[in-house]
Amino acid sequence: MDEPLVGPRSLTREAAALRTGESRLPECVDRFCARVERVDPLIHAFVPEPGRHDRLRAEAERVAARYPEPAGRPPLYGVLVGVKDVVHVDGLPTHGGSALPPGVLAGPQAAVVDRLRAAGALVAGKTVTAEFAASAPGPTRNPHHPGHTPGGSSSGSAAAVAAGLVPLAVGTQTVGSVIRPAAYCGVVGFRPTYGRIPIDGVIPNAPSLDTLGVFTADLAGAALAAPLLCDDWRPAGPGPEPVLGVPDGTYLECAEPAALRAFEEQVERLASAGLVVRRVELFPDFAEVRRRLQTVNRFELARSHADWFARFGGLYRPETVAGIRVGRGVAPEDRAAALRFRERLRERVDRAGAAAGVDLWLAPSATGGAPEGLHGTGDAVMSLPWSFLGRPALSLPAGRTPAGLPLGLQVVGAAGDDEALLGRAAGLEAVLAGSR
Repeated sequence: MDEPLVGPRSLTREAAALRTGESRLPECVDRFCARVERVDPLIHAFVPEPGRHDRLRAEAERVAARYPEPAGRPPLYGVLVGVKDVVHVDGLPTHGGSALPPGVLAGPQAAVVDRLRAAGALVAGKTVTAEFAASAPGPTRNPHHPGHTPGGSSSGSAAAVAAGLVPLAVGTQTVGSVIRPAAYCGVVGFRPTYGRIPIDGVIPNAPSLDTLGVFTADLAGAALAAPLLCDDWRPAGPGPEPVLGVPDGTYLECAEPAALRAFEEQVERLASAGLVVRRVELFPDFAEVRRRLQTVNRFELARSHADWFARFGGLYRPETVAGIRVGRGVAPEDRAAALRFRERLRERVDRAGAAAGVDLWLAPSATGGAPEGLHGTGDAVMSLPWSFLGRPALSLPAGRTPAGLPLGLQVVGAAGDDEALLGRAAGLEAVLAGSR
């Protein structure tokens, strides 16, 4: 096939063209459906949907009739959005990447979808997820190198944006399921502060960790979507250049040597552009941090699936079964102790950041480029401490491996200060893109 598999589209440009009428909504739907028919059989980003074109044409007609005048059109008027298949959408079944009967998993439409539709967006379809947003991979391939994983568990959402099927897609992250696939697929991933986007209407994995996030081609797209989806958004004005922190020690050493070298080159580029970088020993007990998160994750996974697993355990994938069985062996008091440990860790990281004057923390988004093969989704360890802390994080495209696989730079902000993270990261994006 001559048509390229990679070609992310700017959400800001597409949304503006649809609002002004420069792009006509029916033709936009037709182009999307035609590209899905040509490209998606090669990357499997979307869950197959009979009658998708007819559904979208009818939905587009309703939106166009509701907003006939360009001046009155909402920010995402007519924008096609991919939604991870653990998020309930009225009119579409929820499979959760599983073989369970879809009626079993049905539920009211998620608040995040309510907000997307209120902003004028069209749900392009469900995107492929690892089973129940855990570790058993779906069929999605990396658009950059189809023999490699796109990451997970939000595999279809990341691949759909990277392939230019949609300019915006919704994912979830329990440990690394937005940041890692964004890095592997060479797009921006934004995982807000824990709880900033309501999680109701989403099949739970570990409710103490589960967080909704988005994928876009660039930071401007994430900045357009975030205020529409996050609670209590407060526009942030321009501020001083951020002080950047590098968390030295055993945590960073989890990255592969080549990825760590690329990360140090990225840090040096930022420092050479005049940004202040400070190195801090942040997680000296990283093995314990990892163990405590896994305690919470496995216990809550087992609890979330207690009823379904009792009835349909034979339909679950082996990887999910293994995680549930481990979780069933975790005592409630061990989970409670792990959550108390998290509170102490939050206080410690806050103190360390304040003492060093750090505004944003930097780390690799993943341990390296996307691994070859589709039997796994890669290692989530580089997102692990930040997900445990519930801090907002971004993955910005940041170079490639010698084999041509995308890499990402992870930028982490203060809890609840998503606005400053998105605003201050714009300068970092410009440096990494060579435009500053």
